[in-house]
Amino acid sequence: MAKRFPLHPKHPERICWGCDKYCAATDLQCGNGAGRTLHPCEMLGDDWYKWGDWGLEDAEDPTADDSDAEKAH
Repeated sequence: MAKRFPLHPKHPERICWGCDKYCAATDLQCGNGAGRTLHPCEMLGDDWYKWGDWGLEDAEDPTADDSDAEKAH
């Protein structure tokens, strides 16, 4: 089973997001000499998962701030 893909990682620049190994950016294990793969939030912004079909389950983000949920009530 693949690891759950984080929607809002704290430091996405420290990890390669190209496969489910999530290697450190300084120690790429599956690489072919290429650089690391960026997390979608680095390219598209924090709401990247709301647009398009990413194949992610429609579950709540455990890293999301609870203050947004309280404002909705």
